[in-house]
Amino acid sequence: MNFAINNTYVYGLERAVKASGNPMRTKIDTSDPTEKDFLRAEKLGSCPGGEGHDNFLKGILVHLDVTAPLYWWKEAQRYHWFDFVSSQSTMHCLLKFDIVTQCVEETDPVILERMRSLVASYNDIPDDEEHKDEKKSAWRVLVASLPCGFCLSATMTTNYQQLKTMYRQRRYHKLKEWHIFCDWCESLPRFKELVGISNNFAESK
Repeated sequence: MNFAINNTYVYGLERAVKASGNPMRTKIDTSDPTEKDFLRAEKLGSCPGGEGHDNFLKGILVHLDVTAPLYWWKEAQRYHWFDFVSSQSTMHCLLKFDIVTQCVEETDPVILERMRSLVASYNDIPDDEEHKDEKKSAWRVLVASLPCGFCLSATMTTNYQQLKTMYRQRRYHKLKEWHIFCDWCESLPRFKELVGISNNFAESK
């Protein structure tokens, strides 16, 4: 299984671009954004992270479905505004998956064979009161042994300001999954322009 992003939806882009001018207005303007609004938004959005001038980017919301190995999810979860809407559950679905095809291709075959054995051993334990504790112990071993290359999918929500941070921190990361993620960021409507990502930045390393 490979890392993948699907079903991307972007909301509120034009409204957020218009709102980027609110600090200089005495009345909220809800008209369609003009080229002047976009130029201002691009200037504000390209500021260094933490300055606050790019706060309007929080108003550009993004929903997406991500399929990723556990080792990627551990890194992605450090971002506060990259939030789970709902995700697949190992507790409910582990035994329904084909663990071999659910893992990235780099997962060691020896580990995959061991997982097959653990699943078979668990399934061989009778599902009755007498074997309840044995079944519970076997389940814990199974879950604890799941390789980091095992992939789960989740529907996520985030925004352009958070993606700006993720992009700048992960563009040249060792994991190829982050490269795919950053390529996806670049494909979002006006993302590069609004967060100040130039072609020189994207191609500099």
